[in-house]
Order: sequence, then C-alpha cells, then structure tokens
Amino acid sequence: MTTRTERLDGLPFTRKHRKLLFGSGIGWALDAMDVGLISFVMAALAVHWSLTPTELSWIGSIGFVGMALGAAFGGLLADRIGRRQVFAATLLVYGLATGAAALSTGVAMLIVLRFIVGLGLGAELPVASTLVSEFAPRKVRGRVVVALEAFWALGWIMAALIGYFVVPTGDDGWRWALAVGLVPAAYALVVRFGLPESVRFLESRGRVEEAERIVREYEASAGVEPPAGTATTATATAGAATPGEPVGEPAGPGQPAESIWSPRLRARTGALWIVWFGINFSYYGAFIWLPSLLVSQGFDLVKSFGYTLIITLAQLPGYAVAAWLIEVWGRRVTLAVFLIGSAVSAGLFGLADSPATIIAAGMALSFFNLGAWGALYAIGPELYPTATRGSGTGAAAAFGRIASIIAPLLVPFLLDLGDTAMVFGVFAAAFVVAALAAFTLPERKGVALENT
Repeated sequence: MTTRTERLDGLPFTRKHRKLLFGSGIGWALDAMDVGLISFVMAALAVHWSLTPTELSWIGSIGFVGMALGAAFGGLLADRIGRRQVFAATLLVYGLATGAAALSTGVAMLIVLRFIVGLGLGAELPVASTLVSEFAPRKVRGRVVVALEAFWALGWIMAALIGYFVVPTGDDGWRWALAVGLVPAAYALVVRFGLPESVRFLESRGRVEEAERIVREYEASAGVEPPAGTATTATATAGAATPGEPVGEPAGPGQPAESIWSPRLRARTGALWIVWFGINFSYYGAFIWLPSLLVSQGFDLVKSFGYTLIITLAQLPGYAVAAWLIEVWGRRVTLAVFLIGSAVSAGLFGLADSPATIIAAGMALSFFNLGAWGALYAIGPELYPTATRGSGTGAAAAFGRIASIIAPLLVPFLLDLGDTAMVFGVFAAAFVVAALAAFTLPERKGVALENT
C-alpha cells in the first residue's frame, strides 16, 4: 500500500510547494536581515558610542549565545508540538525583541535584547529547513532546500541596503534600522495560518485525518488523484528506509525516538556537528566583523558599507550553483567542494591589500561560503528519521552556534597577535576541517526521508 510520505515524494513540484517554499523563505530572509543588521549597527555604534573592541565583540556574540540555546530547544519543541507552531513562535520572539532593541539606552540593554533575539533566530532556521525538507519531492529535495537557504542572501542584501542607506543617516540611524526588525513579528501570523504542518509530524502524533487532508491538497495541486485503497490509518505511515540500513519500528505516539547518538546515527551526528562548528566559526567571524574591519583599515563608514553590499551580492550566484550541483554531484561532494573554495577565498581575503582585491576575494568568499550553507541545510534533515529530525538538526545547529559565539570574541585577540591575514588564516583552517568532516557524511541524494 502506498504511504502518504511516498505519495508526497512522488509528486512533481507544484504551486503548493512553491507557496510553502516562498512562505518559509520570507521568514528565512527576515532572519538573515536581522543577523546581518547587527554588523552594520556594530560599526555605527563604534563611532557614535565610542565602544571598545571588547564591547563590540559582546554585542556581536551575545545573539549567538541565544541562537545556540534556541536551536537546541527549538528542535526539541518541533519534534513535540510541530514544525509550523515553533516556526511562527520564533518569528514573533525575535521580531518583537529586535524592535525593542531599537530603543536601547546603553550597551547592557542592547546585549540583553540581542540575547532574546538570538533565542528566536536560533530556533527558526533548523525548524524551517526541516518543514520544507519534509514536503519537498524526493527528486528535487536537495535543490528545494538550497533554494530556501538562498533567501538568506536576500535577507543579508536587505540588511546591507539598510546598512548603506539608513544607518549612516545620523546618530539614530541604527535605531531606525533595528526598528525594521518588527516585520517578522507581523509575519508570524502568516506562517501560523498560511503554511501546513508537516505530514510526517502529524502521522507520528496519530493525527492521520489531518495528514491525509494535506496530502490530498498537494495531490490536487499536481492534478493527481489519490491512489485506490489510500491509507487512512496510522499503520500505513512508514516511509522507505535507507537502502542497506536497518531501522526499527515506527516511532509513533508514546514510543521513544531513536537517539541521535545511537550506534547507527552517531558517526553522522559527529561529522555534522564538526561541519556546523567550522562553517559557523568562519562565516560569523568574518561577516559580523567585515564592516568594522574595513573601517579599521582606513575606509570611512559609507565606503565600508558599500564594499560589504557588493561582497554580499555574490551570495546569490553561490546559492544558484550549489542548488544545481547538489542534484548532480550529490550533497556530500557539493558541500565539501564549496567548503574548500571558502578556505581558499578566506586566505586570499586575508592577503588582500587594495579595494579591488578586497572586493574580489570577498565576493569569492561570499560565493563559496553561502553555497556551502545551502548544501549543509539540505543534508542535515536527511540524516535523521522523523521522530528525531527536528532535534537532530537543531542540536547540530546549537553546537555550531558555540563557534559563532567564540569567533567574534576571538577576532580582537587575533588582530592583536597579527593582522587581518592572521584572522582569515584561522578562518581558512576551520573551513578545511569542516570540508574533511563533510566527506565522511553519508550521501542522501535520491533517498527517501526516513519515517522510522
């Protein structure tokens, strides 16, 4: 008997899939906009509030402390109360906190609010990628998740535009920039009432009638009739297992889920955590500090923001190439190659000494780094069964956020020890380690998501 998940896997990419991708992607872009804005706010506050590098480091890092906790608990909640519910709640939390941060009267207040922002941001990303992955047809699943991650570039570009046009307008320009962060709070209502809940989650909770209704809506969108003898009970919910990999009984309501550190999953979990750590360390260390590093090299605020905007634009072709290659080369090779490209680009950026070489190396770093992010978000949800998919991806993201906490704090010390070349040399080394770990991950191209 054909299961609901198999019916979803066999569908073409339809208008309903496009609506889910776009709806989730807008939330993703708003997330990126919020993360990106803080780098411009830091550069502005260094001038307007005369902050020390240490104070700036804490403003940059405290949000990632919240993101680490948010990713861990958000993933657990997504496996218990649903992907859509957590997605909407996280948008509300970080939207309201970002708006409140615009009213900050000092460093301490800004740091507290940035921590709360981080709680929402950290939980939103792995939950959104899990939701989209569980609906995407098998043949294009990797490409669809990379397309979701591409919305990050749109959000970062919005942050760069706001940073370029709004932040430098005056002493309160950074406040108006943060006030834009209220938009996600309003968008939370769209997510809550406009997007479907995961069919796999509903089945795992015994809500089979609701799951059947959603599957039929997607079939209707594709012009496909439900198969004769369609399953309507929880006994027909198990998806296909990975070839050659034994799985246990379905983890239905009340049954314990397989641990991400079980003998079958521990190797992939360890490798995934290493990749997440390396890519977070280098990405956030580099891009959170980028405008401030350019200012420290003698460029004025407007010019450094302009360079950052140009560099950011290279993220879009990076995602596009990764989205194509991920269904050609597969997840593992695409991820590793883009991480190696990121390492080379980081090394070149550290040696750049003119506007032309800074922009060229920075664009290469944006291209390869964000392409690697797309591949990482595609492969993560594919590594775990339904009952632990949210917690597995969330735990990896939480571990990675530890690196995003450390990196901005480490930059001032690395600058004291050497120069920009020292900073980006360390980032390049982290990318290399992540690439080696990526090669050990199992290849999931064309393989059904596990329900058991």
